[in-house]
Amino acid sequence: MKKNIVEHKYSVSREDRTRKNQHQSMVVWFTGLSGSGKSTIANSLEKRLFKEGISTYSLDGDNIRSGLSKGLSFSREDRHENNRRIAEVAKLFVDAGIVTIGAFISPLKEDREQAKDIIGKENFVEVFVNTPLEVCEERDVKGFYKKARQGEIKNFTGISAPYEAPENPDIKINTEQESAEEAVERLYEFLQQKLKLDE
Repeated sequence: MKKNIVEHKYSVSREDRTRKNQHQSMVVWFTGLSGSGKSTIANSLEKRLFKEGISTYSLDGDNIRSGLSKGLSFSREDRHENNRRIAEVAKLFVDAGIVTIGAFISPLKEDREQAKDIIGKENFVEVFVNTPLEVCEERDVKGFYKKARQGEIKNFTGISAPYEAPENPDIKINTEQESAEEAVERLYEFLQQKLKLDE
């Protein structure tokens, strides 16, 4: 099948879009347990960047599973495929010149490494929202932990499926010691240098 695929070269390049947008594009990938605060912080970061004139788009785990990955389960194989699809979509957004903000549990190191390889390590900012399981379970915003404890949800990360914390994330956020607002400002400051156009 691959031999019948020929990549088409378009006249407008990523570099052209970057110059037009006046900033670099990248993926800011939030990982952490369900209920850790990933989506809340990611949403606030996008608002902060957008306010400063940065072209942005947010991808969220639940939204992806409502469309692009609608037919996938939470088995190991399907999680891997879901992660691959997300990374491929994010790569397209980077090529489009957009700062793409993603909030995904993405529990396994192997899958996050695959995402980095697909998107390109130079375009990938890994943010670990480090909230302890007991805190996430206390919040249980969506009621998932209760269902997982009762056996109603199989392969639930942190309960019946593993979460491998990043060893060297670009940014680590401890939500017990730092407010969402403080985390967003720290992230914004970190991204300032990466957003700058090459001289």
